[in-house]
Amino acid sequence: MDIVFATFVIALAVAFILLFSALKFVPQGYNWTVERFGRYTKTLAPGPHVIVPFIDRVGRRMNMMETVLDVPQQEVITKDNAMVSCDAIVFIQVIDAVQAAYEVNNLLNAISNLSMTNIRTVVGSMDLDEVLSNRDEINARLLGTIDAATHPWGVKVTRIEIKDLTPPADITEAMARQMKAERLKRAEILTAEGEKQSAILKAEGQKQSQILEAEGRREAAFRDAEAREREAEAEAKATTMVSEAIARGDVNAINYFLGQAYVAAFEKLATSPQQRTVIIPAEFSSILGTIEGIRGLTDAAKTASAPRPPGGAVPPTRSGS
Repeated sequence: MDIVFATFVIALAVAFILLFSALKFVPQGYNWTVERFGRYTKTLAPGPHVIVPFIDRVGRRMNMMETVLDVPQQEVITKDNAMVSCDAIVFIQVIDAVQAAYEVNNLLNAISNLSMTNIRTVVGSMDLDEVLSNRDEINARLLGTIDAATHPWGVKVTRIEIKDLTPPADITEAMARQMKAERLKRAEILTAEGEKQSAILKAEGQKQSQILEAEGRREAAFRDAEAREREAEAEAKATTMVSEAIARGDVNAINYFLGQAYVAAFEKLATSPQQRTVIIPAEFSSILGTIEGIRGLTDAAKTASAPRPPGGAVPPTRSGS
């Protein structure tokens, strides 16, 4: 009885070991290769699978998800002999588990070294200014080169990014001074442009002001000339009238002009700012005669302008007082 029970237990244990060896569960995101006597036979996709125990075995467990590979930092000499420290990250994805498992040994290490070599090649073919300003171009060139090199390994390089590009401290300081000089230069240029525009606008304003002033002077001169012309016409008309009056034998016209001149001269003498005492001439009779002449001329003008009575008689003029 004990032998039968022991045999049953052993048989159960063997069956359990065989079942465990034959039944395989592949997790999602992985592919397992199956080897029979050391030779690849098939690939197990995610899910449960059954293999032949003791004959087949799982060879490589390949991660099919996108993986980030950190490329170590290294010193690179540029085309113009500047030392630059650079590192990168590479995004890779295995698309063929068999090739990735059997075409290359230590896949991640191979891709890391391949990336470092190509970074030295690409960066070394560019000047320092190009390296610092054309990072996208460096990434594109590295992506094309590394993806083509890893294609036989069943790996797809989806992206590569330069994380850091650090020039030496002295070059960094020189670049800072250069940037400051460029900014100062642009500030001076902008200041000069502003002063230029200000001078142009000021000159335009002065030009417009002078034009308006000249137009004002021209208008004023035109008005003055017109006023002088009218005054000359009035003076000529008055002279003609006085001449006609003298020709007719009327001396009041002469007395009128003499009285005007005499009064104007006496007015200037009386209103002079340096004149404190006004000296009145002793010839009051002359002044009175002049005034009388002016009065007579005024009366004559009034008489001439008055309406004539019936019969054509002219009213008598007053000769004096």
